[in-house]
Amino acid sequence: MKKLFAFTLFTFISLSVAAQELNLEDIVRKNIATNKGFGDSFETMKMVIKKDGGDQVERLMKSKSLEVDGDGNKVLMVFQDPADVKGSAVLTHSHIKGNDDQWIYLPAVKRVKRISSANKSGPFMGSEFAFEDLSSIEFEKFTYTLLEPETINDTRYFKIERKPAYARSGYSYQIVWIDTERFLTHKVELFDTVGKKYKTQVLSNYKNYFGNFWRAHSIVMTNHQNGNSTEMQWIGDMTFNNGFSNKDFTKNAMKR
Repeated sequence: MKKLFAFTLFTFISLSVAAQELNLEDIVRKNIATNKGFGDSFETMKMVIKKDGGDQVERLMKSKSLEVDGDGNKVLMVFQDPADVKGSAVLTHSHIKGNDDQWIYLPAVKRVKRISSANKSGPFMGSEFAFEDLSSIEFEKFTYTLLEPETINDTRYFKIERKPAYARSGYSYQIVWIDTERFLTHKVELFDTVGKKYKTQVLSNYKNYFGNFWRAHSIVMTNHQNGNSTEMQWIGDMTFNNGFSNKDFTKNAMKR
């Protein structure tokens, strides 16, 4: 018991020292930087929606992303399968500050519709992800508080509480687990507007590209209030430096 107590105390002290050596802003910026510097990307994704009763729906998407100097990322996601959602598209222009710009295109009505800030907390295409979850994480979009660190299965984590600094979020605050070695996000607990635990997001199967940035190839969002979950799986190869530009992320591009 003495050895266990000594080890636990040593671990806590070590993590506390690490947190002091790197201040809160350093930790957050290092975490955000793990997914920066890719330029542009193209990928194939599978979304697996699991209902509490056991029903399951799979949807296939193609996604392209573009980093924008001095602003957030631009992302265009187009559904490929099944037939009832084929051709549907969601375009996101993330911003460093304030609300992001988002649009949805539904082939059945052949019209691009802007998603209002009031609706961004709503479900993304019937999944447990909200439209606001599609936005890139930018430092200025949140305010932060450093919590006590934690060790789980021999992995040390910084724990950070972040509160949305933009209007009409569906979350009052979030708690983020960031590993102390690579500064990758492994878990995010999300709390609803009255402070009740709402969802948990788990990111795994990270891969490093060009020794520069990381991508999680599986993100699972579990809704604790309805028992449903959704997994985003990145399948096949990601490609980078595709030569995308702003013209590939317009409302007209959604209809192609």
